[in-house]
Amino acid sequence: MDSGSQLHGTGTGGDVLAMLEPVLVGIAVPVAPASASPSRGRFALAFSGGMDSRFLAHAAQLLGFSPLLLHVTGPHVPPEESDFARRWTAARGLSLREVPADPLSLPLVAQGSRRRCYACKRELFSRLLSDLEREARHLSLPGPLPLCDGTNASDLHAFRPGTQAAQELGIRSPLALAGLSKADIYRLASLSDLDEPEQKPRPCLLTRLPYGVRPDASLLEGLAAGERAVRAFFEEHGGPLPDFRLRLVPQEDGTQSVSAPSLCLDLHLLHADALHLSRDAEHRLARVIAKAAPALPMPVRLVPQDTLSGFFDRPRPRSDSAGQP
Repeated sequence: MDSGSQLHGTGTGGDVLAMLEPVLVGIAVPVAPASASPSRGRFALAFSGGMDSRFLAHAAQLLGFSPLLLHVTGPHVPPEESDFARRWTAARGLSLREVPADPLSLPLVAQGSRRRCYACKRELFSRLLSDLEREARHLSLPGPLPLCDGTNASDLHAFRPGTQAAQELGIRSPLALAGLSKADIYRLASLSDLDEPEQKPRPCLLTRLPYGVRPDASLLEGLAAGERAVRAFFEEHGGPLPDFRLRLVPQEDGTQSVSAPSLCLDLHLLHADALHLSRDAEHRLARVIAKAAPALPMPVRLVPQDTLSGFFDRPRPRSDSAGQP
């Protein structure tokens, strides 16, 4: 693919994407003159395989850079997400390094704290930085590769505790530095011929749990299996795959407590997508989820939403019977 034609064309898309190039020039480490690689420079990228980090890797490659993609695996990451990351990077000829990690024992994660994302990201980013520093010493390099993430400009205006952890550790966010919003990224993904330019967000499995609930690997495995069944159901029945989340939510009867919450299993779809489901399809979908994840609370409830992101960070109405917020 010709980077000149794809990234520097006329129109708003090309103009906005051109803003990313000087940011990467300022971050990437130049390749040694003796190297046979024609790369303009290297940097490491925390790579989930989601839209933001994938677009950044795609754009960097087209602009002539050689990112090293670091993909964290663990109980909080669905296996199919890692499979997709492997296939995509192999098809693009990009370097992928897998980093196994288990954040479930971190105190704030184990407590289900509102700061669980901060604790998790700080631990994982620290691990990646340590690995890069150790590699630099082993290879007698002047310094480690700079570590970047896929934070975009829109993320800076949302509740993202993980972004604070990245900033504290000096992680660079090229998309945000270039002023690229989430909408910009989707538009530029299509303009630059990135495959699956409308890829749906698939956040960490911990976001499917309410605050105050202790996660464990089997619970996350069940949620991943349930979502895998939902995806297969929609793919089998044709049409575009809707965005959705399978979440455990506190019952709204005032009986829940932090130590022993009473939970329901909800399938969250956007209102527009839920309208396309017949009553029969809803029942069949519920049976598919129950079969795939029998250990989760049943029956599953289909609960349409105006938006899917940040569900547990939204204000909740007080329960008169509970007497507590």
